Formats: sequence, structure tokens, C-alpha cells
Amino acid sequence: MKKIHQLTKLFFAIIFSALPISCSSTNDVVDPSTPKPPEAKNEVDFWLTKGDQTTLLQKQTGILAFGNSVNIYPNIEVDGTKTYQTVDGFGFTLTGGSAHVINQLTPQKKKDLLQELFGSEVNSIGLSYLRISIGASDLNATPFTYDDMPTGQTDVSLTNFSLAPDMTDVIPLLKEILAINPNIKIMGSPWSAPLWMKDNNNFVGGSLQPQYYEAYAQYFVKFIQKMKAEGIVIDAVTPQNEPLYGGNNPSMVMTALQQADFIKNNLGPAFKSSGIATKIITYDHNCDNPQYPITILKDAAAYPFVTGSAFHLYGGDISALSTVHNAYPNKDVYFTEQYTSSTGSFDGDLRWMVKNVIIGSMRNWSKNALQWNLANDGSFGPHTSGGCTTCKGALTVNSSESLNRNVGYYVAAHASKFVPMGSIRIASTISGNLQNVAFKTPAGKNVLLVVNDGNATELFNIKYNGKWITTALDAGAVGTYSW
Repeated sequence: MKKIHQLTKLFFAIIFSALPISCSSTNDVVDPSTPKPPEAKNEVDFWLTKGDQTTLLQKQTGILAFGNSVNIYPNIEVDGTKTYQTVDGFGFTLTGGSAHVINQLTPQKKKDLLQELFGSEVNSIGLSYLRISIGASDLNATPFTYDDMPTGQTDVSLTNFSLAPDMTDVIPLLKEILAINPNIKIMGSPWSAPLWMKDNNNFVGGSLQPQYYEAYAQYFVKFIQKMKAEGIVIDAVTPQNEPLYGGNNPSMVMTALQQADFIKNNLGPAFKSSGIATKIITYDHNCDNPQYPITILKDAAAYPFVTGSAFHLYGGDISALSTVHNAYPNKDVYFTEQYTSSTGSFDGDLRWMVKNVIIGSMRNWSKNALQWNLANDGSFGPHTSGGCTTCKGALTVNSSESLNRNVGYYVAAHASKFVPMGSIRIASTISGNLQNVAFKTPAGKNVLLVVNDGNATELFNIKYNGKWITTALDAGAVGTYSW
């Protein structure tokens, strides 16, 4: 106890030594001609979220000003002269289910929500990247593709191709989002090819038959062209969501060799001949198999058509992105999906997701950081039969006038609100449990995102250009600092 008491005294001695001290008493005579010391002005904006939810993306009111008073705290050094990748954005997958429940809001409630999510106002979080499914994902009410045919019939010429299944919810909502942020990037990923192209004629599992590779390439072309006709530009596509998992509804298995074959002989040439500039991003599955995208990138014929590789983190380690980047530094890497579960805790998910999905992906060269579902209803639906029943959206829409902001919302917001598209990652040092990543924005601001991954409050310095501020984060808390 004596040792604890001494440490407590030392702690407060350090804190109070940094405070201005007045030596005057009520009997002192103050010379009115003596100039007053300048008031300290805040130089760093600090936004905080705590794991216990007592503070949620709240701007702090204390003064943080750079100085050079020596202390014993650990340092995070930010170096703007060392630069890495340019950021495309942060966001979610706008599933069919997400669009459906958001469209159930009253017009004014939906308008306000979309401004909050995608706008640039003070109270907006500035989401800048969306992923959508090409056809249905498992978070649609039912599975479908854009060219479904009666059993036994085919449509190689794609005469019956239609975006009609998405014309009720997804496409109208995308148009409203684009009216708010015309520059938002959109990636498309299929969960399954049309059943008549597959070797099992089923939404679940199966593989694309080689005789339909060319038809499937044209399926992508039609999707991109018809979306463009609706005013929606698709920035990138992946040939298959989670190509090594055939147990979802819908899903489709596509090996690395099959994907390389499809890209080099069909998809890439089809885009080229149609004048399509949409990026082709390979893999789109877990970090436990970096050899999959490496197999495709080392194929000399596929390589020119591929912009980069995409990853999820339901298996493996986030460092897999650097493994692929280091093998092929001229190709980009992307982080395209990670969900939060209905059974997860706010504090545990906040800490893990910020550390891995945001900070981890960015420190391993990712161009973006996307979480899974943007929104769901109170029963974690809609979803297909056999689809995910525990995938928790960033938002839960309870009624036409009521919604909750869940942990995924705050995970994204701590980056998206402060790090717009076109920002560049800059160097920052890791100190103990203080996981972090830093950026320089197009407007010239520095942004540092920090999560305290330890089990106790940490005081620390943020050093920049030879000066520093001293700040603190509770265990599991997330802070974004901007100056």
C-alpha cells in the first residue's frame, strides 16, 4: 500500500507540475501594466469513443497544445515525410437487406440519415466507399442473379439480363447517396453466377463451367454498363466473393487457377474490348491464404488485368496484406469485409475492429477498409434461408422513425469522418499497447487514430516536428486526433 501511495503522489506531482501555478495571494499588488500571459489555444482536436459507451464519437473540450516539457510517458512519433499508400475510403457493404430496411424509414428520417452517413457536414461521418453484391448476397431476403432462367434453359447471349431485382431498393438508394456524395467509390462482388452457368445448378456452392466463362465475362460487362446507364459508376469488381467457401446461400467456388484463367482469357479481355475502366480485384477472401492472389499475380497473362487483391479477416492475420504487397508492390491491396456479431460486446468489438480492420489494414497497405452489413432489422434480417443470422449491421432499423447506431458505425466513423478519399498514410510509431495509424489529408491536416489495446489507462505523447502533446486513453478506448 505504501508503494501505491507513493506512485499516486508521483502521478499527481507530474500532472500538477504541468499546470500554471499562481504565486500571488489576496494581499499581493498586481501591476496593471504587466502584460498577461497569452491564453493557451487548442491545437489538436480530439474525438473519443469509450468501450463502456459513456462517450461515443464525442469531441473533447480540453486544450491540447504542442510543447516541449519533458515527461516520462511513451511516445507516438508521427512523421509526415514518410508516406505510403493513398486511401480510397472507408465504409460498408450496402446489401439488399440494408437498402430495404433503410428505405423503410420515413422520407425525412432517411434523408437525415443519409446526410449523416455520407455527407460532409459537421455532424456527418463521411463514409466514402461502398461495396454492393452483383445479384443477391446472403443478406437479401431471397437469392437471385440478374439472369435467372427456368431449370434446363440457358441464356448465353444474356438476352434476359436485367437489374430489375435491385430496382426497388438498392439502385434508388444508391442514387440518393450519389446525390449527397457523387465521388463515393463503389465495388461490386458476386456471390453466385446464374445457376445455368454452374455445374450443380444450385445457388449454394458449385463452380462456373468453363463453357460459360465468356458468357459470365459479358455478364459483368452488362452489369457495369447498365449501372452506368442508371448513373452509377462501378469503380471495381471482384470475380467472386469468398471463392473458397461454397456453403453460403448464395455462393460459388472458384480456385485460384480457375480465377486466373477467367481473368486472363475472358474478364480482362472483355473489359478491354468494351472500353471498361473498372478495376479487377482478385481473391476477396480470408487472410489465411495469401497464396491465392499470389498465384494469380504471378500468371504473366492475368497480371496486366489485375489492379489488386482483396481480403477478409475471418481467418489468418492482417499482415497477409503486406505479404502480397511485398511480393507485388505495384499492385494494390484492399480490405473488403468483416462483420460484427449479434453475440459480440461493444467494448470487445470496438477494440478488435479498430485494431485490425482499420489500423491493421491501413498499416498493411490497404487502399480501403470496409465492414460488412450497413443495416439490418431488429431480427438481424433480411437474409436468405441459410444466410447469416448473426451479422449485425452498423445500424439497426427498429421502425420507420427509430434506429440504433451499433459498434460498426463508430469503428468506421473514427476513420471516415477525418480521413477523406485521397488522404495519404504517413509514418507513426507503435508504442506498447497504443496501436495507431496516421494520415495526411488532401487539405494538409494530420490525423492520428489510436486504440488503447491494453487493460489500463495510458498517458502518452503524440510527437510531431520536435514538439508534443500529452493525452490519455482508457483501456479499450479509441481516439482520433487531428491537427
